[in-house]
Amino acid sequence: MRKVEISGINTAELPVLSEKEKNELLHRIKAGDKKAEEVFIRGNLRLVLSVLQRFRGRDENPDDLFQVGCVGLIKSIRNFDLSLGLRFSTYAVPMILGEIRRYLRDNNMVRVSRSVRDTAYRALAVKEKLTGELGREPTVEEISKRLEYDKEEVAAALDAIVDPVSLFEPVYAEGSDTIYVMDQVRDTKNSDDNWMEEILIKESISKLPPREKQIIALRFLEGKTQMEVAKEIGISQAQVSRLEKGALGRIKGAL
Repeated sequence: MRKVEISGINTAELPVLSEKEKNELLHRIKAGDKKAEEVFIRGNLRLVLSVLQRFRGRDENPDDLFQVGCVGLIKSIRNFDLSLGLRFSTYAVPMILGEIRRYLRDNNMVRVSRSVRDTAYRALAVKEKLTGELGREPTVEEISKRLEYDKEEVAAALDAIVDPVSLFEPVYAEGSDTIYVMDQVRDTKNSDDNWMEEILIKESISKLPPREKQIIALRFLEGKTQMEVAKEIGISQAQVSRLEKGALGRIKGAL
């Protein structure tokens, strides 16, 4: 990796932690080891750098965005629940992304009112649901009809927010572990942790057929590729892809 400095840090010298090292450090952190937390933060700064790639070309100070991303990283470390059995990156990347997006929204010269933002995020949620139902992206008219809002109001709200994205758009990949944007729609309580509850909605997971449930577990909890999953359960990669897509569609509907 070529030498690039950001906020005084030489990114070429950042360490890379193995999953075993991450788990050991996380257990020490939960026990109150501050030194372990420092090592873990430095070993995961590449997550922040990967998220910053989404904001290239913007007229923003990269050092400022990096520092804001580090705040999201620290929050994710302190809130991470080891008992969930997830990779840390699965939890951290959406948290980092959300922190940066909140910073950009709060510091945007053209301030967007809370009511307009709420309308836009409701529209994004409905858009995802309709996409699953229709098998294509819905029109603004279809979204507004489902929301029972004026078409012009929905269109204006979507135009007003910064970089609206799909809730399931891939934003980061570590090996076969793909991370999706799931923290963009908040409920009325606006909790930073509610997205995790949504990912792990027990009711929607429990309703999946056994094979789909197994595929979701292997793909998103164990981080295996579709080819590895196909070999493990004895079906083709195309079948894994089809079953995974169907399962995610049902989970999206629950969200």
